[in-house]
Amino acid sequence: MKRQRPIILGIVGDSAAGKTTLTSGLVNILGPERVTHVCTDDYHKYDRRERAELGITALHPHCNYLDVLELHLERLHYGQPILKPVYDHTTGSLVRPEYVQPAEFVIVEGLLGFHSAVMRQFYDVKVYLDPPEDLRRVWKVKRDTAKRGYTPEQVLAELEKREPDSRDFIRPQRQEADIVVRFSPPPGVPAAEAGPTLNVRLVLRPTIPHPDLSYLWESPANTDSAIRLGLDRDKGRPVDILEIDGHVTAEHAAGLEKAIWQHLPDLRPLSEDQFGDYQDRTEVRHSSPLALTQLLITYHLLRKYSDVAQIPFAPPVAALSRMKPAAVPVP
Repeated sequence: MKRQRPIILGIVGDSAAGKTTLTSGLVNILGPERVTHVCTDDYHKYDRRERAELGITALHPHCNYLDVLELHLERLHYGQPILKPVYDHTTGSLVRPEYVQPAEFVIVEGLLGFHSAVMRQFYDVKVYLDPPEDLRRVWKVKRDTAKRGYTPEQVLAELEKREPDSRDFIRPQRQEADIVVRFSPPPGVPAAEAGPTLNVRLVLRPTIPHPDLSYLWESPANTDSAIRLGLDRDKGRPVDILEIDGHVTAEHAAGLEKAIWQHLPDLRPLSEDQFGDYQDRTEVRHSSPLALTQLLITYHLLRKYSDVAQIPFAPPVAALSRMKPAAVPVP
């Protein structure tokens, strides 16, 4: 079988921006056996107690082994295994490392994945999650109180402490993304009450080719305003904007979903309950905007996979690859 290098997707966003939720749907669409998931939180240099003693947050580059992450991204790019560190969010401790062999697709998600140019060169697709701060705070309080043992007061205090690092190191990475995903409540709806009605706004930058879905809006019969595609400028640069409202009807969501599936000939369409879901405390909910976002990102991964298949696999050029195993002396 012809060997092909893995396709690497980078997903970056602040804490509780929805990275894991987005990733889980992508894994279901592509198939768990085809995906390797790497969380950059595992590259924390200090555990929770040490960070508190040092007065440093996990968002600061100096709190992470970013040089090791750069080396590991290079190895994954060339299809080589890594011995990945592991950070346990439940206990806040660093535990036994994990041997990771890259599959066909590698999803790298976390806080500082686009921090350096060295990292960015190894991604095939880069996605940044950019929810409004009031919504992200709601998500973080829900998650950290339910899964990590914090009180709401502790979570809010930590958010205030982290804000300077969020401003200086996390949010600037937005400009490096090919796709910016912004889930937000409908106008006039408080973040805490939005639930499954969240809208999504996708900034599609011309750094990668996007599927042509314009024909969906060219038909005079299409008067649904819950899905909109148009041209705009983002930070002074021309972009396409795809907006999907949370109240989109099942019929129109299915129409866009079908159009995207047609661009995914290597996959069989999945049922609605296999992607687009998210956890709301103890309840699992479904979001059509989330499902369509996951499908669109999948399109980009498979397009890259198809493009790379035409290129001969380049073995790693690092000195390690040229070294021969040392001879084992015979006793």
